[in-house]
Amino acid sequence: MTARLYTSYKEQIVPKMTEQFGYKNINAVPKLEKIVINMGLGEAIQNPKVVDSAVNEIRAITGQAPVVTIAKKSIAQFKLREGMKIGAKVTLRRDQMYEFLDRLVNIALPRVRDFKGVSTKAFDGRGNYTLGVREEIIFPEIEYDKIDRIKGLNISFVTTAKTDEESRALLKNFGMPFRH
Repeated sequence: MTARLYTSYKEQIVPKMTEQFGYKNINAVPKLEKIVINMGLGEAIQNPKVVDSAVNEIRAITGQAPVVTIAKKSIAQFKLREGMKIGAKVTLRRDQMYEFLDRLVNIALPRVRDFKGVSTKAFDGRGNYTLGVREEIIFPEIEYDKIDRIKGLNISFVTTAKTDEESRALLKNFGMPFRH
């Protein structure tokens, strides 16, 4: 079974974007390549068990096992040693990516307190967008009672778009609630 957003991408978003930007070829229309969810944990230096809870939370949110990230360099000011576990990340593609985007846009983001939309300033100039989420409890898969400490996460949307304008149009068509 294909994801609902992928079907709407094929049937509605591609024709709309072709008309808007005047693409000659259907393959020139930007598409979502992958979504990377990263949870950097500074407090893992003092408390290594934090990484385990982060791994479980990301697994619950995405339905995929995350990779534990490891420090590449030692930084004395932060008491950080090379090889220490300092976070967790997961890369979503294809159907899992579209399912996650659907849940993010329609369920999780509306649950943010005083939500006015996501920033339009977080594009990188090459058509990719990164969204910072302050609290992972906006996802319904996270059980509020089992959280010891609220952690934030970064969600990066990697697209094949050449410009920020094309990428913004693509994500807006997927339902991303941008601030005006």
